[in-house]
Amino acid sequence: MKKSVVCTMAAATIISATAAFGAVKEGSFAVTPLVGGYIFDGGKSLDPTLVLGIRGGYNFTKNIGIEALYDYATPTDGKSNRLKDISLHRFGGQALYHFFPDNVFVPYLAAGYSGVKYEGNGVNQKKHGAFDYGIGAKYFMTDDIAVRADVRHIYYRYNTWDNNDLEFTLGAYFQFGAATPPAKAVAAPTPLPEPVKVVAAPAPEPAIVAPAPVPVPVPVPVPPADTDHDGVIDTQDKCPGTPAGVAVDGSGCPIDSDKDGVADYLDKCPATPAGVAVDGSGCPIDSDKDGVADYLDKCPATPAGVAVDTSGCPVDSDKDGVADYLDKCPDTPAGVAVSANGCPQEAAKRFCDKPAVIEVSFDTNKADLKAKYHDELDKLGNFLKEFPGSKGTINGYTDADGSKNANLKLSQARAESVRNYIITKFAIEAGRITAKGYGPANPVASNKTAEGKAKNRRIEAVFSCE
Repeated sequence: MKKSVVCTMAAATIISATAAFGAVKEGSFAVTPLVGGYIFDGGKSLDPTLVLGIRGGYNFTKNIGIEALYDYATPTDGKSNRLKDISLHRFGGQALYHFFPDNVFVPYLAAGYSGVKYEGNGVNQKKHGAFDYGIGAKYFMTDDIAVRADVRHIYYRYNTWDNNDLEFTLGAYFQFGAATPPAKAVAAPTPLPEPVKVVAAPAPEPAIVAPAPVPVPVPVPVPPADTDHDGVIDTQDKCPGTPAGVAVDGSGCPIDSDKDGVADYLDKCPATPAGVAVDGSGCPIDSDKDGVADYLDKCPATPAGVAVDTSGCPVDSDKDGVADYLDKCPDTPAGVAVSANGCPQEAAKRFCDKPAVIEVSFDTNKADLKAKYHDELDKLGNFLKEFPGSKGTINGYTDADGSKNANLKLSQARAESVRNYIITKFAIEAGRITAKGYGPANPVASNKTAEGKAKNRRIEAVFSCE
């Protein structure tokens, strides 16, 4: 009976010690339909919108997984009303790292790369590579079904400017296909040995022993205690917990050669000048992390990642007073006056408060812009970016061939082509530019020669400079 009870208790103990499986399962596949919101970078005129998406992934381990993704949204242009019937497509992949994968609540980090494409009127319909990263969490309702929430920062280049979009979603997570772990073997109980009977031997008669003489104790001198073994006794040690092997001064405290408050054995900068503030490692504080300590830094608030000189100030290669990281024209010749973006102020002289002819030519009866004139048009676009308060008109003209009404329509179409190019490429507010066609009016040369007609088929820009 005793053997049966013991065996039963041993088997119960082994079974109760079997471990439970985690919520995120190794080798499992997963599908997540989701819905959420998408917020566009402030540089675009698109309003926040609803986003629909789906994720499909595989968990290599409980902690590490990958996913393919697809998002779809139909934003609207609530500011300029210039963009119509817009749709956004995002497709790519991402890696996930799960924290506490055996719990019901599983937070994780995610990062990946995707393609972003806009479709519709007035947008650049090319695909743009985008990096995204963010956080999320899964809350398991059953072994294989969870509620999932995500937040992503999405960065990509659109035309000539940076975009920083934000996406937040909520979805249902379904996992399947994980391999079932093998059951643990239950060891058979070891049989108990048969009890052995012990027969006591008769006790011997006690022997009569004479009492031994009692020794007289001799006092032994006790040396003073030195608990941390630094050579300074405890009664004189002001730092009684010094680590073994650390050099100390006469009071038992670790030596601090440069008197910066950080002991030499912890000090990574043991020769700091007197009075300089230091961090926990004994090194001079460098608040802006540019490699130049604050006590030497003449520009202590330099943005992160900006190259600096030995005084801690941003590098200005062309010595025009505008640091390289802000300078859009880094090779400006010495002595040339520049604007806040480091570019020569020639644009202001050309476009401010007077008609400026833009060297653009059109095919006969056509209003399409040719790529070879983009550089010329970009000069006007950069001018409008440099002077954000400027407003004005794009004027179109034709030669005298053909009817007046046809030439008025043609000149208007050409002016509109230039206006739309500038607004779209440089993100200029539409209200800052108007377009006007004047047909054959105001000729600048004779319409009796081919050369004169070519000069009359022109585009003029007239802008104020506030």
